[in-house]
Amino acid sequence: MFKRMTLITAMLLSALILSACGGDKKEEAAPTAPPAAVQQQEAQQPVANAPAKPVGDAANGAKIYATACVACHGPDAKGVTGLGKDLTTSEWMAQQTDEQLIEFIKRGRDASDPLNTTGIAMPPKGGNPAMTDQEIADIVAYLRSIHQ
Repeated sequence: MFKRMTLITAMLLSALILSACGGDKKEEAAPTAPPAAVQQQEAQQPVANAPAKPVGDAANGAKIYATACVACHGPDAKGVTGLGKDLTTSEWMAQQTDEQLIEFIKRGRDASDPLNTTGIAMPPKGGNPAMTDQEIADIVAYLRSIHQ
């Protein structure tokens, strides 16, 4: 019974978070991402001197991740099929500096971007326009701490 209630609660929470990510179409009218060519160039450039220490607080990042990212990337950051990528083994993520990841999260990725392999848009700031740069840095620190 406990497992069933936990599953139902998790599904309801996921549905709530997903509905918050959709947003109003009027808000999507303003372009938020740079041209796909710029994103493709960024994704193809490995970064040799990524900082060894994250710029954020991983413990706080875990809390923020659990509210802003979990619906698409899952509670263990291993991705949700058809929604979000596995962040624990992402080679692309490993090639980015913390600053590049912060900018990527701030910008998001449109579903029509050629580098988007899920066909689902990643909303800027995970769908939370009030998210601060420090909170995004904390999420990056958390992701670095669980990346294998």
